[in-house]
Amino acid sequence: MFVAALLDAWPEAWEGLQRAIRAAGLPADWRLELSPARDGSLTGRRFAVRPPASGKSRPTGRFREIVTMLRQAPLEAGPRDRAVAILTLLAEAEAAVHGIPPDEVHFHEIADWDSIADVVGAGYLIDRMGRIGWSVAPLPLGRGRVETAHGALPVPAPATAKLLQGLAVFDDGIGGERVTPTGAAILKHLAPAAAAPGQPLMLAAEGTGFGSRTLPGIANALRVLGFRAAGTVRSSERVAVLAFEVDDQAPEDLAVGLDNLRRLTGVLDVLQAPVFGKKGRMLASVRLLVRPEAVEAAIDACFRETTTIGLRRSFSERVVLQRKTVDVADELGAHPVKVVDRPGGRTAKAEIDAVADDEGGHGGRETRRRRAEARALDEDEA
Repeated sequence: MFVAALLDAWPEAWEGLQRAIRAAGLPADWRLELSPARDGSLTGRRFAVRPPASGKSRPTGRFREIVTMLRQAPLEAGPRDRAVAILTLLAEAEAAVHGIPPDEVHFHEIADWDSIADVVGAGYLIDRMGRIGWSVAPLPLGRGRVETAHGALPVPAPATAKLLQGLAVFDDGIGGERVTPTGAAILKHLAPAAAAPGQPLMLAAEGTGFGSRTLPGIANALRVLGFRAAGTVRSSERVAVLAFEVDDQAPEDLAVGLDNLRRLTGVLDVLQAPVFGKKGRMLASVRLLVRPEAVEAAIDACFRETTTIGLRRSFSERVVLQRKTVDVADELGAHPVKVVDRPGGRTAKAEIDAVADDEGGHGGRETRRRRAEARALDEDEA
């Protein structure tokens, strides 16, 4: 339903999504279908992964082996990392429920190609959306029991309940499973805000994805609304802030560790500042800005790269200007220039690393930098 809703809103993503799922290993005899759907008075789309009529191949159900398969597949890094992150959240929830390590989790309900395709498809679409913020309305809790490989379990299923912690829910009186474990893991990965940002927004896209069940008195559908900032070059996004202090690590070793943190996927910035602690001791205060989906990996890396034994985690909303990178070529090679839309006009900034090899010294670097920035603005306007 998540994939169908996003494809209904942005149908141009359909071709790329099919390539991503095939690259993840979906056998050629499995079909991917995106079809119009209608339920009562609503219209939208339904996404389905159809097995062959006979001789259906089945992938491994073990979390560790599924992740290994995805990492070895010819899948682009962004969709792959998103899919692995979603599966990891699901495995961690299942592990907590059953009292086993995540690597020993064996998926039952999602141990088939259709479910893997759902997760990879979601990862592809989320990555394609780029750096945006997500929000979610309160989710229906459901009632009754659901049949699983472990027998009949109360709704929401235990793993789903763990994944839904921190998200708003409500009881609309309709029985059955209303949010699946996979759907809950996708939402958890998005780290959504409780509501859309308060700034003026323009509705840019709308999509409806239908499920296969029929519910009494209500459409079994998921709706996605896409917004963009109205009349402004600013946008808001949610980021995580990790902070800690270090007083027992050699400065040169800490510098290496912080450089390693800066290179992590999802880490936006790493800042270091000298501060004074108790008894006048000099400390290094460290702060990381991290995308919400990369928080757990970044925390592990902080403990691995530094001597800190604790850190503070919080979530904040940052306001950023619209920007893009324009590649500019000159006689000494090609280098990227950042072009930014500001309320007072567009500006460009070439990174010093891109012009550092100029033999003319400071004057030569400045001339080359200004020339590259002017060319980037001209090419972007064109």
